[in-house]
Amino acid sequence: MGGITRFGVSLEGKLLKQFDRIIEQKGYANRSEAIRDLIRESLVREQWEIGSEEAVGTITLVFDHDTRELSDRLTDLQHAHYEEIVSTLHVHLDAHHCLEVLVLRGKAADLKAIADRLIGTRGVKHGTFSATAEGKALA
Repeated sequence: MGGITRFGVSLEGKLLKQFDRIIEQKGYANRSEAIRDLIRESLVREQWEIGSEEAVGTITLVFDHDTRELSDRLTDLQHAHYEEIVSTLHVHLDAHHCLEVLVLRGKAADLKAIADRLIGTRGVKHGTFSATAEGKALA
């Protein structure tokens, strides 16, 4: 097993039982895979807290396209950040509502600011921001 280090972890029985329940629910093959994911999650969170690290994320917006000038405002904001927004998907949910998913890449703090601005735009009914790290930052 080149490059793999084994180590022991001590846990209370109740905590281990809860952890095993999560492992089963999520379909992990074993505890090691689950622990690796927890470590990676911690590394991603740290990268976002630092704010100056390169990162990636997605913004999901739901809005009524009939809201006066909303589509134009959202498009203008996206054009203002064309260097960070690498892709956009626009879906017509019904006769009035749209879903947009934006993929961003850049400094973590900048991406968070863009997400806050888009989600906070008057007329956006719901928005979420999902942050992660570039793959090379995760072992």
